[in-house]
Order: sequence, then structure tokens, then C-alpha cells
Amino acid sequence: MSLFHKTLACVAAALAAANAGAAVTTIADSALTPTDHLYTSDFGHVVVTTGGDNGANIGNVTGRNDDGFSGPIGLGYTLQNFFGGDYSSIYINNNGNVTFDEGLAAFTPTGPQGASQPLIAPFFADVDTRNADSGVVYVNQAIANETIITWDHVSYYGSRDGKLDTFQLVIRGAGYATPAGEGQIGFFYGDMKWETGNASDGRDGFGGKPAAVGFGDGQQNGFVLAGSNKDGISGIVDNAYVWFDFSDAGNPIPVPPTAVPEPGSMTLLLAGLGVLAVAARRRRQR
Repeated sequence: MSLFHKTLACVAAALAAANAGAAVTTIADSALTPTDHLYTSDFGHVVVTTGGDNGANIGNVTGRNDDGFSGPIGLGYTLQNFFGGDYSSIYINNNGNVTFDEGLAAFTPTGPQGASQPLIAPFFADVDTRNADSGVVYVNQAIANETIITWDHVSYYGSRDGKLDTFQLVIRGAGYATPAGEGQIGFFYGDMKWETGNASDGRDGFGGKPAAVGFGDGQQNGFVLAGSNKDGISGIVDNAYVWFDFSDAGNPIPVPPTAVPEPGSMTLLLAGLGVLAVAARRRRQR
């Protein structure tokens, strides 16, 4: 698909979304918590495309593609109550999202609610991993009841300028023993250096129609981060994370992080407790 045809497809998608009267709920940008690491550094194996548009490179073991997807991929568990539905398989789409029921080759986000199938989008944008400057997409299903998808240092359509994004999606089934402060679905971000592909009216990774972050139910309804589709979304999610729970009628609710003392604070706390213990023993000996 040429840049011209990609642009026409972008306009058509935007018009369809505008006419749909989508019901969109915003998630505050403040739901994100700063972090200096992804959920895990174990990415698993390369996602090999099985379908898609443009340069999908179907079956290419390198995983390099543009507008491709892979699936259905069995989860080995059921993601329950996602907008009221239960799903046991996903499609991993190169363009920063996963969908249910079928793959998604769309490259310009009209907000996650603009997709025609249920969708989870940690960073829905025009990812292009075909050039050597870019990394690729990985999936890890080594742990029961958990699936991790990583877009590792990926580039955008039409670019060889070295701007790369790294982000990760975590999906868990009901059988996973979720720790306090975590949830069913997690978005994790490393360095985020671009937000728009050239076919989405972007230039040098910015402007035009920037990335969307959030969830859609495939019926034009969705929950999106407040900064979605706006200039600066890459900076909002840069080196941050957020967990979501779907226990509230199948709608995504951000999970507040559990306060854990920093290593230095923990050392001071233990030292303080030691001093108190010594003082208590001295009082008993008097």
C-alpha cells in the first residue's frame, strides 16, 4: 500500500468514526505512575505475522512488517468481563494494539473506540518495523494465566531517523494471583520518542494524528487516556505505567499503585527498628 493509499484509508477511517457518535470516557493522565523499567525484560519470542496490509511480510521469521498482525493466539485462559465479554484468544497487531475476533491492520488511530472489534491499545500508532533501525514485537506466555506483548524499540511508518518507542502490554486471566496495586491489564512504557507515522499526517514522528491509548468495545464506545490523539502523548506515557481492573461492569478502572518504601527508605526503617529494639532491651535490664 502506497503512502497515497494509506492517506486515503486514514481519511475514510476518520470520517467513519466522526459519524458513529462514539461514547468515549476519558482516563486521567494522572493515572500513570513514573517508572524506570518495563514489567519484565523477558520478552519471549518474535511475533510472526499471519495477515495484514501493506508490507505485512506474512510468515517472515524476523517479524519485521508494516500493518501486519498475528493470530488468533490462544491465551490458555479466559480474559473475563472485558466490556462484558469473555475471550480466550487475541490478535497481536503491529500497530500498537491487540484485538479480539479478528486482526486489525488500521494504522491511524481514531481513538481505540474507532475499531470494529474489541481492542486494547497501549499505544495505537503507525508502527513500522521493516527497517534495520527498528526492533520488532514479541510475545511471552511462559507464565500461566499471563500474556506479555512487547513492542521493543519500534520505529514508525516512513522513517529512518532513529526515533524509537518501547512499550509493553500485560494481560492476565482470572487464575492469576494478582498482587495488591496491580490489575488484569497493564500498560508499561520505556523511552517513547515518537507518536505519529508519516501516513497519519505526521512529520518526524509528531503532529498529524497522534497515538491513542486505551480500550474499545468494537461498538464505537471506549475508554481512552486524556492525552490520546493529542500532541505530546508520547511524553505523557514516557517511562510510566498503569494497571487496570475490569471488575466494574466490565469497564477499565485504573488501579492505584501500592506504596512500597524505596530500598533506601527500607534500610532506614530497619535501622530505626533495630535502635528501638536495643533501647527496649536496655530498659528491661534496668
